Formats: sequence, C-alpha cells, structure tokens
Amino acid sequence: MAWVLHVDLDQFLASVELRRRPDLVGLPVIVGGNGDPTEPRKVVTCASYEARKRGVHAGMPLRVAARKCPEATFLPSDPDAYDAASAEVMALLRDLGHPLEVWGWDEAYLGADVDDPHALAQHVRDVVEAGTGLSCSVGISDNKQRAKVATGFGKPAGIYRLDDQNWMAVMGDRGVGDLWGVGPKTTKRLAALGITTVGDLAATDAEVLVAAFGPSTGLGILLLAKGGGDTEVSTTPWVPRSRSHVITFAEDLTDRAAMNAAIVELSRQTLAEVVEQGRTVTRVAVTVRTSTFFTRTKIRKLAAPSVTESVIRDTALAVLDQFELDRPVRLLGVRLELVMPPDVPTGVSNSAPAPAT
Repeated sequence: MAWVLHVDLDQFLASVELRRRPDLVGLPVIVGGNGDPTEPRKVVTCASYEARKRGVHAGMPLRVAARKCPEATFLPSDPDAYDAASAEVMALLRDLGHPLEVWGWDEAYLGADVDDPHALAQHVRDVVEAGTGLSCSVGISDNKQRAKVATGFGKPAGIYRLDDQNWMAVMGDRGVGDLWGVGPKTTKRLAALGITTVGDLAATDAEVLVAAFGPSTGLGILLLAKGGGDTEVSTTPWVPRSRSHVITFAEDLTDRAAMNAAIVELSRQTLAEVVEQGRTVTRVAVTVRTSTFFTRTKIRKLAAPSVTESVIRDTALAVLDQFELDRPVRLLGVRLELVMPPDVPTGVSNSAPAPAT
C-alpha cells in the first residue's frame, strides 16, 4: 500500500543550538532576536520543551518569556545554521530512496509503497538521529493532511498512525480547529452553524457547507473532516511564491514620512533578494500592525510583472495609502508575490483541499 510519512523535526531551532551547546541539554533554552531578553519588541522564534513547560511559546515577546522563565538561556537566531542543519537532514531522507517533498526547514513528506510503514518511520528516526543528532517525529497516513495531524500525536520523538480505521475514533470529538488547514476564522464561522467538532463537520451535508463557504472551501473542509487529502508526494523542488520582510519598531511610528521611509527600505531590501534569485514580481502587499495589535494586509497587482525598483516602491507606497493610519504603527511589512514558473508545485497540490483561514 502507498503510505505518506510526515517527518517533523522536534524543537528544530532549539535542537540545532543544543547540538552546538550540549551543556544546555535538559535546560530551558529560548531562541529569538539577538538573544537579548531585554531587546524591545523581539519575539521567541523557538523554545525548548523545558521552556514550553514554563509557558513560553513561539511568537511571545522575549521580555514576557524572560518573566515566565527567568532561568532560561537566551540565544540569538542563526538562520545560516538552520539552513545547514536542514540540508543535512533532507540529504539523509533523500538517501532512503523514497520520494521526498520538503516543506521548509523542519518538515518533509516521504511517499512509500511498503508493507510496514511503522518500521520505515522508525528507520527514519534512527537515521536522522544517528546522522545529525537531531530528533524527529513521524506521522503515518495515506495522505499529507492526515499524516501531518498524526505527527502532532507523535510529538515529541514519537510515531503515530492515523488511517480510516482510527480516524473518527481519534478525531471525531476534537474541535474542527485541530484539522490542518482549518483556521480560527473558519472555526468561528462553523461554530455559528452549530458545527464544533470534526465529527459534526464530517456529518454535515455538503450543500450546507457549499452555501456557507463556496464550493472550493466548503468541499475542502468536508474532505478534511472525513480524513481525506492529497496523496501525491512530489519530488520537484519547491519554489517560493513570495519574498517578504517586516520590521517591528522600537517605538510606535506616528509620523507618515517615517512610515514611508520604512516601506521604501523594506521594498528595496525584498526586491534585491527577488532579483538575486532571478524572479519577477507580480503583486505587492503591505502589512500594518497598530499599537493595539490590529493587523491587516492589503495587496495590489502590478499592471505587468516587473523588477523595476521605482515600480515596486511606488506600488508599495500606494498600497500603504489605502490604510487609515489614525493609530500609532507598531509593525510594517512588504511582501512581493512572484511569477511562478510553469508546472512547479507551490506547496499544495491541485488535488488537495485549500487551507482555510
């Protein structure tokens, strides 16, 4: 039978740091910013499991993390080291001889036509740990979406299998938000329909969901609830759909000229990376977060694909003009969406249900 294995590296960034600092193994470690917990407006990128037990989680301000776990060791983020460690792991997985689809630094899918997927999963764990010193968890199923959900039950350093035999027994009473691809907005809209659990969603008439969400999302989330998903593991290299940069200001901005200057610099920085990769921009998005943490993104399509700095800059500024900037601004971001080469996967197969927000 054809199986899909989701391989997810445990506390990846923290584990890479612990590999360099074995004296910290078993102690709370927090990775983020420049490693200075007093640094304003910097957030946790990754926390070790010991730090998580004390209430620290990714996205938490470093200052809050320091209050929750004052005994933690704070380390600066080191993307180059994470790139190198990820490459080590993916090379080992490719050497296993099964199709491999990489989904970022710390996760990938293996496709395998084997009789004993659990034995293969254990072999994956053994190979990764022996070759890199890093730990991973593996979810087993017959499609990507269900395999990813399974990994959550296996963490940390475990293996879990979800298939037709146990899907509803395990997931039926869980909230719909536990489905990969069903986000808070969709969860809230489903609750308004009286649909709160995976079992509720699986039993809902398709016409009700299509009427509420449209055919693509409606049928997609119904498929997810029933345990369905994308069965294809592609070996084609993943090509990013966009490049982006954000900046969180040490002090909230109220001066429009300062906001414009930040957007111009973010546009320049992001476009330089796009040009270096030989890509072309098709849409420009700007994100604004106010002092109240209200966050919104607006986007504009270019008249024609371009890498002209003045075009990208002026478009970003024009998008910024669409915001009502009547509150102090805490964060600004620019995202450049790119022209995709033909026949290149973008992370989700056409046969997979589209992720819902």
